[in-house]
Amino acid sequence: MINKKKVLLKANEAVSKGDNEGFLSHCTETVAWVFEGDTTIRGKESLKKWMGENYTKPPQFQVKRLIEDDECVVAMGAISLKDKTGVVRVYSYCDVWQFDQGKMDMLNAFVVGI
Repeated sequence: MINKKKVLLKANEAVSKGDNEGFLSHCTETVAWVFEGDTTIRGKESLKKWMGENYTKPPQFQVKRLIEDDECVVAMGAISLKDKTGVVRVYSYCDVWQFDQGKMDMLNAFVVGI
């Protein structure tokens, strides 16, 4: 059985180094990101474009808790990233990742500015 926590941590490590392609290699082609109450991004190419536009400086994660079951991983923590005006903002997040055949397939992201 695949260790989904390790997959998520490796993917986050890649994106924190500015390696969006490395992150995307851990995602299915049909990956979907749902920012609850805001935006939904569908498909790897759309996600790649979004990351290129929004991760002008690689985000930094402070993972405080990871919970894994047979279907998903829940990650809780803080993320720091530069907004479109160039200001670094810190957010508290809870991400619920569903997996398909060992790859990240669906994200439900709950994000709050702190």
